[in-house]
Amino acid sequence: MGTEVLPSLSGANRIAGREVEGTGRIVRGVDPHTGSPLPVEFRDAGSVQVDAALEAALGSRASLQDRTRRGRALELVAEALLEDQPSLAAIAEVETGLPAARLDGEVVRAADQFRAFARVVREGAYLEAHIDRATQSSPDLRRLLHPLGPVVVFGASNFPFAFSVAGGDTASALAAGCPVVVKAHPAHPGTSELSARSIERGLAEADVDLGVFSMLHGADPSVGGALVTHPHTRAVGFTGSLRAGRALMDLAAARPDPIPVYAEMGSVNPAFVTPAAIAARGQELAATLAGSVTLGMGQFCTKPGLLVIPKDAVDFEGELVEAMTGVQLHPMLSGPIRDAFRTGLDQTAEVDGVEDLLPLRRLAGDGFVQPPVLLATDLETLRSRDILREERFGPFCLVVRAELAEYVEVAALLPGSLVASIFAEPSDDPRLEDLHRCLEERCGRIVYDGVSTGVAVSPAMQHGGPYPAASTAMFSSVGDTAIRRFLRPVAYQNARVPVLPDELRDRPSAPLWRTVDGQLTRDGICS
Repeated sequence: MGTEVLPSLSGANRIAGREVEGTGRIVRGVDPHTGSPLPVEFRDAGSVQVDAALEAALGSRASLQDRTRRGRALELVAEALLEDQPSLAAIAEVETGLPAARLDGEVVRAADQFRAFARVVREGAYLEAHIDRATQSSPDLRRLLHPLGPVVVFGASNFPFAFSVAGGDTASALAAGCPVVVKAHPAHPGTSELSARSIERGLAEADVDLGVFSMLHGADPSVGGALVTHPHTRAVGFTGSLRAGRALMDLAAARPDPIPVYAEMGSVNPAFVTPAAIAARGQELAATLAGSVTLGMGQFCTKPGLLVIPKDAVDFEGELVEAMTGVQLHPMLSGPIRDAFRTGLDQTAEVDGVEDLLPLRRLAGDGFVQPPVLLATDLETLRSRDILREERFGPFCLVVRAELAEYVEVAALLPGSLVASIFAEPSDDPRLEDLHRCLEERCGRIVYDGVSTGVAVSPAMQHGGPYPAASTAMFSSVGDTAIRRFLRPVAYQNARVPVLPDELRDRPSAPLWRTVDGQLTRDGICS
């Protein structure tokens, strides 16, 4: 299972390309299949290591100024990740219990994100460069987006590559020209160490100052707090629970100089199924939805956690139960995640008016294995209890029985979500317009006749939503526009050429998309 990779791990923090021993608590990875600690010890960073990483980040900013070199660095990081794919996937399988095939694919996805941002950087449109040359009535004005500065990224538990050390937050921040300090997730410390080494190798091959990237261990919450409140930190990227994300937001807001926290947090991700859809393909839909709820043991931020179906869809409920009963079980990612899931589950199941459709839910297997859970309730009960409208991170779904005319009322009760799904037939369209409009106000993405799990890395993707799905609904953490989180606009009025950024000069050194006197141009030259 990849345990041969363990001896190669140092257990150290990685600061500007160097191994640095931590001074905090000792943490070990855990095998989710057995619940047994793994042999390698990792030591949390202390205040000295936090300072060192952020001092290195601040001092290395100039190394990321050149767009051409930055784009090449991102491509070389992608190549390094793919070269190291076997060892990366092997250690992640040991630490997370996720299937090898999924982990192999996730390394490829992480590499693809770095490549995608290399393209974005080269094209230059992300800078939103505007040049309005002087006229008789207005001065010469030139504006573009400028990197914020050092960014702290918190690795996520459920995607050890795509949303962790080598994930989209790291890739987009580096692409923006911001140095990055990553706090590794304690559920996969070895995966984090190897990922950091791959990133360092790609940056070194591009001759980039390695101070632009550091990785610190921090199982103790004090490490994350020190990173968020450090005076050099200019922004935070986070994927995780609402509780932890809100704590980081509060810390950032309480600073003498508040900074943005781009947090992706709890999301119910409702799915609505019409009577016509059930009549046309009920058994198929039941299998599809059960697979989506239990994919990765329900530990996807886009998992459908609430399913709205017709009141009289008894056969469809039975098909859902059958499909979820037959799901192959895998361990959850960690003991704390499993324990939090069970606590929330107990609170939800004890609500009057909630029915247990899978009464064997409390029977657990070895390690962190947790069977799927399917509960059911009605609109009146859902309306009366806030706890039923909260995310349950794990293999769980709450079925809400309602009339089609009540679907809009259900949607209006729900908090902000990353995504919502509607399963319907063409004949339903006239009756679904109000539901669609309601979901537009509450979700970042609406999926028709498809499950919410699965997030394409595409320029048109929106992965974010109204609170509590994210700290702000203005940005996406996936796709080209994720770079926008780590940039701020700066305008130059009547500035002389030597102080202008290259991209705002009449003849920039490399072509880019920009708007000159109201006209979009690619050649970059102001005639």
